[in-house]
Amino acid sequence: MISFIVPAHNEEAWVGRCVSAIRNGAESLGEPHEIIVVDDASSDATTSIARQQGAQVVRVEHRQIAATRNTGAQQAHGDILFFVDADTLTNAPAIQSALHAIRAGAIGGGCVPRFEGWLPWWFRLTEPFIEPAVRLVRFLPSGTFLFCTRSAFQTAGGFDENYFAAEEVVFVAALKRQGRFAILAETVVTSGRKAREHSFFSLARQFIRLVLRGSSGLRSRKGLEYWYEPERGKRSDL
Repeated sequence: MISFIVPAHNEEAWVGRCVSAIRNGAESLGEPHEIIVVDDASSDATTSIARQQGAQVVRVEHRQIAATRNTGAQQAHGDILFFVDADTLTNAPAIQSALHAIRAGAIGGGCVPRFEGWLPWWFRLTEPFIEPAVRLVRFLPSGTFLFCTRSAFQTAGGFDENYFAAEEVVFVAALKRQGRFAILAETVVTSGRKAREHSFFSLARQFIRLVLRGSSGLRSRKGLEYWYEPERGKRSDL
């Protein structure tokens, strides 16, 4: 069995499509699977929408992405784990390629996302360089779509709960120490809302703060508004 783990906080605009895309992709491949949405303190309809789409829902009150991902893994029964962000639409080719990589000996991997919707000028300037950079250094800066064997997850100790952001970077580094980490040719679609909700100058301030503070700047939610508190008000992604 393969397990899809979807961490979610107030994702009513996306979670239904996310779960539906996972289900359609897995069913088209004939793969036994389960979909676990870990609802982390949502105050909207995330839980009810996820259940309507057939997902198992686990409710937590972490407000920390690493702990939320780990809870999903603890509930999962599969020997291959997929971590898919709730604002991401996966597809059968990406799932199939991931399974092929695992069954060919990779311990895990991921793919580069494509961003939906209108994007501000500064993001459009950098977006063309994301995929070539990832393939050059073979390192994913995002946890949009990650997968690994259960044994590799356990050996890595799961996602480091000392971090409130960039936990996927630490996790990928731990996986790569165990064996081959695959960067898939396939892509998935993910929301471009964070680029829309934060100005270039806001992100620059956060980046400078993290450079000055190092990893200690990732050990609480303070100063991590990009991940936890949108600045410009919520916009519909539908």
